[in-house]
Amino acid sequence: MSQAVVRSALFVPASRPERIPKALASGADRVIVDLEDAVEEAAKEQARDNLEAFLLEHPQAQVLVRVNAPDHWSHEADLALCQRHEGVRGILLPKAETAEQVRLAHATGKPVWPIIESARGLVALPLLAASVGVERLSFGSLDLGLDLNLRTGSEAAEQVLAHARYAVLLHTRVANLAAPLDGVYPSIQDTDGLRWHTEFVRDMGFGGALCIHPSQVKVIHQALQPSAAELDWARRVVAGAESGAGVFTLDGQMVDAPVILRARATLERLTQDN
Repeated sequence: MSQAVVRSALFVPASRPERIPKALASGADRVIVDLEDAVEEAAKEQARDNLEAFLLEHPQAQVLVRVNAPDHWSHEADLALCQRHEGVRGILLPKAETAEQVRLAHATGKPVWPIIESARGLVALPLLAASVGVERLSFGSLDLGLDLNLRTGSEAAEQVLAHARYAVLLHTRVANLAAPLDGVYPSIQDTDGLRWHTEFVRDMGFGGALCIHPSQVKVIHQALQPSAAELDWARRVVAGAESGAGVFTLDGQMVDAPVILRARATLERLTQDN
């Protein structure tokens, strides 16, 4: 499966097809056309028709599609649309809870990004992550909090969600998947909060985040960049390693192979962000 770096994936509702070109021009690493939560029930079929028309009119466009959940009446039709169009580069599978759901989504020939957003999904993580066709996992903190009856924003809720994120990271690594994406940050105007939260999940090991507004893309990308101090440290570590020293001391700290690898990874993050 692809290990492409994805820092941001921007949702755009299929009920507003005029917004899709704007989303594609936003700078987001991926654009997700949403047939699920962003589309009211009565508009599901029209939204799917909108997406089909867009893909036919813009054959060079590349999008991901969040289909409706496996138990929804339009799920099969959503998958059929994805299978018909080369412009659909992957499927976000909401409420992913079984390997069979992943198998059916991947039968379209598209990579699958299961969204872990329920208790059943958490329990099934080992099977979901190991399923053929899975490219990366994504995390749905809002729906998971609702399913687990968490009190949104409380310290207790954040502790539970941190444990869930750890599980996503653990099974990502075991299954050798691309770095997972965190869920959306719902407060569009709160750029400081978004920056802090992105740095938080970055430090946990997440590769980036899903987002719901173009203005969030730049904030997420900036938060994922290494700081000036991190870059200075990484450059000095790599310079020391290139001098031929396998183990040496820098700033009073021992530098060996794992530390050198971390420094090189830090410099690679800068290359990807510029």
